[in-house]
Amino acid sequence: MSPGQDPPELIEIYRDRVWHRESENRIEDALSAEIFIERVGFCSSMTDCRRPGPSLYIAVCGRRDAYMPRNVQKDPESRLAWSIKDDVMRRGRVYYAKLKRGRLTFIARRLLPYFHALWGVPLGKESKFLSDDARSVLRVLRREWEMGTRDLRLASRIDERGRFNRAIDDLQKTFKVIPSDVTYKPTFSYIWSLAETRFHDELELRVSREEALKEIARAYLSGAGITVRGELASVTGLSRPEAGSGSWSLVDDGVAMRLEPGVYRWQELA
Repeated sequence: MSPGQDPPELIEIYRDRVWHRESENRIEDALSAEIFIERVGFCSSMTDCRRPGPSLYIAVCGRRDAYMPRNVQKDPESRLAWSIKDDVMRRGRVYYAKLKRGRLTFIARRLLPYFHALWGVPLGKESKFLSDDARSVLRVLRREWEMGTRDLRLASRIDERGRFNRAIDDLQKTFKVIPSDVTYKPTFSYIWSLAETRFHDELELRVSREEALKEIARAYLSGAGITVRGELASVTGLSRPEAGSGSWSLVDDGVAMRLEPGVYRWQELA
């Protein structure tokens, strides 16, 4: 399978079922979204068919060729997906944040320790890996527990909106801070909380980097059926060597087949 080649149609049909790309299986509420996220392990929030991997937005549309329209405010599918995203975020039963490469991602609790093992920053290393602005925001939240965007920016004494946004993004990518709620009146604002307040047990669990790579690869390949070259890295933000290492571990465990360099197939579909 050459780079950029699409998976076979039988694999696409398999993905239609697992990723809810069928009209009769589309997501219509927060509970069904949580069940979907638990099944696939992790998925993007609002990406369309132009990016690989499972997506809440595509699952709400219930078709594989779903495109995000330009005017999302007037599109019923976009509005429903956005509303469900907010409900799932508030319920706090799955993890939600902007992760590697700035992608808004849902993660099932069972996979959270593995993502944290790859990108989380321990308390003792925060001064090394987090910026001064990020640590200022973190100090405020550790004192207040949760706070809206504007109040948090003022309390952390970061005058520039761009600097504050970069700090928040860094804290999300390192599994320190999550959006726990959102308000739309009088103005749009996220409510920010410490990730450990909702997901303490999962973030406390220690796993090796090798195990983390394998379990993330397992979650994706079991739902995708086949991963083509660069696909797992593109979806997760892993480097290609890391993605390959995780996939090779599945071959060693006998649950995946290597078809050619960079291409792996879930054994049950062989």
